[in-house]
Amino acid sequence: MKKISLLAITLFMTIAVSAQKWTLDKAHSKLTFTVTHLLMSEVDGVFKSFDASITSSKEDFSDATFELTADMTKVTTNNDMRDGHLQKEDIFNTAAFPTMTFKSTGIKSTGGNKYALSGNLTMKGVTKPVTLNLTKLGTGTNRQGKKLVGFKVTGTIKRTDFGVGAMPAAVVAEDVELTASGEFALN
Repeated sequence: MKKISLLAITLFMTIAVSAQKWTLDKAHSKLTFTVTHLLMSEVDGVFKSFDASITSSKEDFSDATFELTADMTKVTTNNDMRDGHLQKEDIFNTAAFPTMTFKSTGIKSTGGNKYALSGNLTMKGVTKPVTLNLTKLGTGTNRQGKKLVGFKVTGTIKRTDFGVGAMPAAVVAEDVELTASGEFALN
């Protein structure tokens, strides 16, 4: 029994040591959303302040864990009146819930450089499981010699699942498209 416990501890330590953390290069990354208004136009929003990281022990990122935190008080749609309304209780309620978070729970290859990324999205105090489309855009090395990797994430959520806005779907669509693209550097 002691041999099994010692082996398990050694194996766990080896896995923990080999996991590598990748940090977001904010200058080369973005997080946006798009929602349809009045069934005829799209409104784009940008999260001006967010952070993300990846932890992975495999070169192909097949065991990666993705984490993201976005500051909901720093969302812009390039319309001051609308941006102010987004902060209010009926939409994002940023006084009570200033951040949105995502933490992955699983990743599955769907072929080539594409994956299904499952995780928990928390917005406005509500946590729901979501599955997003993940594409590995490429790898490289920056001028300082650090390894880089780029990813793009897309997916659709239902705003009312998170208690966002009571407007009818004909005014503001139920479906909200999320898009993130990021360049990450190996620590």
